[in-house]
Amino acid sequence: MTANDDETTPRATQAALGAAAAVETLEAARAELAATSLPLAVPEVREARQWIRESLAQLDDYVIPRYRSLDAPLLAVVGGSTGAGKSTLVNALIGYPVTRAGAIRPTTRQPILLHHPQDAGWFEGHRILPSLDRIRGTVSASPLPAHQAGAAPDAQSITSLVLVGHESVPQGIALLDAPDVDSISDDNRRLAGQLLAAADLWVFVTTANRYADAVPWRLLLDAASRDITVAVVLDRVPAAAEEEVRTDLQAMLDRQGLGDAKLFVVPESALDGLGMLPEEAVIALRRWLGALAANAAGRAEVARRTLNGAVKAVSVRLEGIAGAAAAQDAAAHDLQATCVAEYEQALSRILEATKDGALLRGEVLARWQDFVGTGEFFRALEQNIGRMRDRVGAFFRGEPAPAVKVETAIETGLQAVILDEAANAAENVDRRWRSDPAGRELLGSDDLSGTSEGFDAKAAAAIRSWQEGLMEMIRTQGQGKRTQARWLSFGVNGLGAALMVVVFSMTAGLSGLEIGIAGGTAVVGQKLLEAVFGEDAVRRLAQQARDDLHTQCQRLLDDERQRFLDRLEAAHPGSGDELARHAQAMRRLAGAA
Repeated sequence: MTANDDETTPRATQAALGAAAAVETLEAARAELAATSLPLAVPEVREARQWIRESLAQLDDYVIPRYRSLDAPLLAVVGGSTGAGKSTLVNALIGYPVTRAGAIRPTTRQPILLHHPQDAGWFEGHRILPSLDRIRGTVSASPLPAHQAGAAPDAQSITSLVLVGHESVPQGIALLDAPDVDSISDDNRRLAGQLLAAADLWVFVTTANRYADAVPWRLLLDAASRDITVAVVLDRVPAAAEEEVRTDLQAMLDRQGLGDAKLFVVPESALDGLGMLPEEAVIALRRWLGALAANAAGRAEVARRTLNGAVKAVSVRLEGIAGAAAAQDAAAHDLQATCVAEYEQALSRILEATKDGALLRGEVLARWQDFVGTGEFFRALEQNIGRMRDRVGAFFRGEPAPAVKVETAIETGLQAVILDEAANAAENVDRRWRSDPAGRELLGSDDLSGTSEGFDAKAAAAIRSWQEGLMEMIRTQGQGKRTQARWLSFGVNGLGAALMVVVFSMTAGLSGLEIGIAGGTAVVGQKLLEAVFGEDAVRRLAQQARDDLHTQCQRLLDDERQRFLDRLEAAHPGSGDELARHAQAMRRLAGAA
């Protein structure tokens, strides 16, 4: 082993390790990018979604494959405007009609990749452009006219890449004849952009009368921003205008940051019987490509420069996508806050209705009066609480049905309040979300402005569960020997009805006669309970009953609210923090390249 070998081996090992680390960084960024969803209609989201598609394609078609195989042949994509003569130029470089050229537009629908036979292994797999199928093309033994050569313009075949091996292609570089960048076909334009994004080198073909067109210049400016190596071919230039046109185009290239681009002029020439340009028309471009292919260091420099620019471009897009994801997160937070606030207000209104005496109106008040009586009951209360307990106890034992009627009336009244407030909350959330583009897109055509199916039954079941829990509290509280005889004499249902009335006993919101009646009957219930359980126990029972009711109502409204929040959770917009970190890692990678 020579001294040079000793030096080269560590450098090669170090380069391989660096490439492996770069691939790991890029694949992590790609995974995060692929998992990124921008489902909410926030400003500029369409552009950000397009950035995601472009970045994934750039990583898959070029960046990651190139890092995995830094020594692979260069891919030179020949692109340009409709009718610029790309296919004719490629045929001239090979010296043989291998790709179709003609007057019908678009001529090139199915991209053709020309390579040296010994480079076939680099392109037969899906190392680059993995989304395109491979078709092995052949070269006719007898030359065909250019308008018959190559693949027929089949609109259904643009998802395939035709591979053609030919000895005239320099080993170390491949030429890809791409569709027109301004094609009338949308698919062709998209494919042309995809192929150019996968190139190590652009050979951009324009003509003497179209070199200032807007579409090609947009692509050239994109190339300049990504520091891609570009060769510009000015085709079909009349001899008398060559100097003027060349000078003007060079000045345009200089102004747009493309002053280093190689500029080749192909003079206007008559085609021979096979549709071929004279060999001397492309000799300068052919020699340049051949010299580049023969120079391993030069090829590596072109690949490094283009790769570095592509990584920078993806990192910039990632930063933009991260910003868009942050905007999504903020929009989602606002929609969630709106939803939570509306249902919290609904819960507050329900609970307020249980405390301000509103539920003691109407049917509940009537059933309570049926249950306890009126004037005679109050006089008994004033004279002797013991006598009142005996009278009410006898009343309870004799006619338990009125207590159940009180429970039923409370259930019906409370259910009506819950249904009304839940419907109001749903209507408000639906309206407020639809006033926001992000919420409108999430809801789509679905109407969530009312309560969910079966909610009335769920509410009734929740209230009955609360009432049953309240009865169980009374049973548990009455297990002591001192109070057992008392609560048995009054009955569980009777004490339960009294406790419910105490829970709803605050009189704010009632007026006139209602205050006197409801307030008085509430005092009856409280005195009755205190006689059985004691003042402190009654206070604890009432508080526990209120807490349990709060829990039941909270659970009901949380389930209703979740219909909206499920839309957000399904969309799962991220914060963009991970994307921002990956963008920084890629910038460091590009800076180290």
